[in-house]
Parts: sequence; C-alpha cells; structure tokens
Amino acid sequence: MAFKVIALTALVAVAFARPQNTPSYGYGASTPSSAPAKYDFNYAVNDQPSGKNYGHQEARDGPNTQGSYFVLLPDGRLQRVTYTVNGDSGYVAEVVYEGEAQYPSTQRPYTPAPHYA
Repeated sequence: MAFKVIALTALVAVAFARPQNTPSYGYGASTPSSAPAKYDFNYAVNDQPSGKNYGHQEARDGPNTQGSYFVLLPDGRLQRVTYTVNGDSGYVAEVVYEGEAQYPSTQRPYTPAPHYA
C-alpha cells in the first residue's frame, strides 16, 4: 500500500511540474520575442603560397536563403556551388566547374614521412 501512495505522489508531482506553455522554436515561432532570421555574410581565402582558394557567401531573410561557395580543386578547376532554400521547399543547388582538369605528366618523388624517436 505504501508503494502505491509513493507512486501516486510521484505521478502527481510530475504532472504539476510539466510546463503549461511550451515554447515554439524556428521560423514563425508564436512567442512575440522571436523575429525571423535575417543575416548576410561572406568570406574568402586566397593564399597563393599554399594554393588554397575558397570562399562562401550567404544571405537569409526569414525562410528564404540564397548563397554560393567555391573551392579550387587539386586538379586546377574551380568548383562553384550556387544554392537556394525557399521555406520548406528544400535545398536546391547548381554545381559548375570552371577550367580544365590538369594532371602533371611527371609524378612527384616519394618522400617518406618523418620518423620521430
């Protein structure tokens, strides 16, 4: 009988501890303090000694996002991806390659990894 009283007391405590107004998250949330997301950013890296060349830009206004990014591939081509996201319609991307793939005619000599003692 004591176990039933403890179990019932625990169940009542859990029911009273449950929040009455669960917050809504994401775009269009019902809480007045949430505003639709709005931002714009971009960055680029072009480091000639290392051969690194890449960047990204994106803008969002509420449920709509548009952006693009690029990267210089090891074969010398530039890969560009342009994308949009309009609400719940999903991610739509277009991928374009610029330039011709270049493969060296001579192989680089093998250099073994350093050995540390």
